[in-house]
Amino acid sequence: MSALLSVTDAHVAYGKVEAVRSVSLEVGTNEIVTIVGANGAGKTTLLSAIMGILPLKGRVAFAGQDLARLDIEDRVAMGLGLVPEHRELFVTMNVEDNLELGAFRIERSRAKSSIERVYALFPRLKERRKQLAGTLSGGEQQMLAMGRALMGEPKLLMLDEPSLGLAPIIVADIFRIVTELRAAGVSVLLVEQNAQAALKIADHAYVMELGEFVLSGKASDIAANERVAASYLGFQHEGASAI
Repeated sequence: MSALLSVTDAHVAYGKVEAVRSVSLEVGTNEIVTIVGANGAGKTTLLSAIMGILPLKGRVAFAGQDLARLDIEDRVAMGLGLVPEHRELFVTMNVEDNLELGAFRIERSRAKSSIERVYALFPRLKERRKQLAGTLSGGEQQMLAMGRALMGEPKLLMLDEPSLGLAPIIVADIFRIVTELRAAGVSVLLVEQNAQAALKIADHAYVMELGEFVLSGKASDIAANERVAASYLGFQHEGASAI
């Protein structure tokens, strides 16, 4: 299977401080790939660089095309979408207006179809479509941030800590929707501190520590790894393999 997204030998720095070093990854079509690791490992920095928000030394290719000369809007037009960690909603605008802003690159007729698909995925957003985004619950705001990104019809959706600060029942709902996106043909690159939940739904996984990938493989194999279980899952498997 050819990669939809390919990152090769990526380095990202803040001034003289290198936050991401020698990172390579691939995301295939109809695939969920997760990057797990502690806070400060470099996960958010990597997503920002893939999106073009931060400069990256190395190569990023999407659908076979090198992204080096493309700005953020061009990457969105190609089919890359990012839901940032802090959601970055327009809190004084209502739900529907926030969603419509996510469709700024597509035709009006397609935008109408997109918003109906988003409402089908997130019925609660349809119920609250005239409510100000700033008055939504944390879970509803996360749904809105995801919905806004989906309005642009991405081929690959990058999610940065979608479970952060949410109740377990809402987290389960968010992750169920992520699997539905894969079934609908949207690939997902998922950054998560909640490794247990992420590894359950992912096809492939990378473990990031101090700006580098220290382990990668099938998500089920990573979940069974002794060091990963002890460091990120909060328990140790019987017979788990060591790194």
